[in-house]
Amino acid sequence: MPEITVLILIIGAVVVLLSILLTIIPVGLWISAIAANVKVGIFTLVGMRLRRVVPSRIVNPLIKATKAGLNLTINKLEAHYLAGGNVDRVVNALIASQRANIPLEFERAAAIDLAGRNVLEAVQMSVNPRVIETPIVSAIAKDGIELSTKAKVTVRANINRLVGGAGEQTIIARVGEGVVTTVGSAESHKEVLENPDAISKTVLEKGLDAGTAFEILSIDIADIDVGRNVGAQLQTDQAEADKRIAQAKAEERRAMAVATEQEMKARVQEMRAKVVEAESEVPKAMAAALREGKIGVMDYYNMQNIMSDTQMRLSLSKATQNDNEQQPDKK
Repeated sequence: MPEITVLILIIGAVVVLLSILLTIIPVGLWISAIAANVKVGIFTLVGMRLRRVVPSRIVNPLIKATKAGLNLTINKLEAHYLAGGNVDRVVNALIASQRANIPLEFERAAAIDLAGRNVLEAVQMSVNPRVIETPIVSAIAKDGIELSTKAKVTVRANINRLVGGAGEQTIIARVGEGVVTTVGSAESHKEVLENPDAISKTVLEKGLDAGTAFEILSIDIADIDVGRNVGAQLQTDQAEADKRIAQAKAEERRAMAVATEQEMKARVQEMRAKVVEAESEVPKAMAAALREGKIGVMDYYNMQNIMSDTQMRLSLSKATQNDNEQQPDKK
């Protein structure tokens, strides 16, 4: 019995030791690499474990690259992995570029991957160009008619400008700017409707793909719709604004006229008050003159006759004026 117990303990220790060794040393992966004619040392795999590198993330892409005829070293792949890159995607991109006869080195592919761009998708876009559809761009021709334009831009990735190059949004913005410029420089919206390819030519001549990660192959106008008559609307709004300004100025002049009239009425009333006040002094002055003998009674009566005659003449002149004004109406 003691011998059996010791044997079980030995077997258990061996199993535990083998489990630890198999965990540290990926024997299956090492055998796969040897079978694929990829030279990877067993101690190299152990070193990857110690450097906290998953061996399968390095060895499997290396096997794939070797079978595709690429000359890659395990140190380059491991360095790219430690830098935070996607080794498998970079290797797939290199294989795709080799099959498509697109020059792409490992260093550039790794730099593109570390820059945050999908290098495999970029290679695929170089082989199969993408069509970017712009949103509806509204522009106004010189005759004031609004045109709503939608364009389709065919682009392919420019591998050499993927690092530091602008993205799709820049292409869309530049195409929209070109559409606005072309439509805005047209004398009539009918010119644009008759020759929509003029927009494509103008935009392509501007070299809108400069500084971007893409190369524009073609720009096709998908749709053009006639919108509002913005020129007429602006003229209407301007006329309405001018009308309001004129009304405000007229109201200001009317208010000033009313204020002037009120002021004149106040002055007239003041003058009338002064006249009444002065007339109230006349009887007193006449009485004082009679008492003092400065004028006689006959002089007083003569003055009254003159005043009565003057009032009679004024009444007759007013009556004659009223008759003259009424005669044209009777005719």
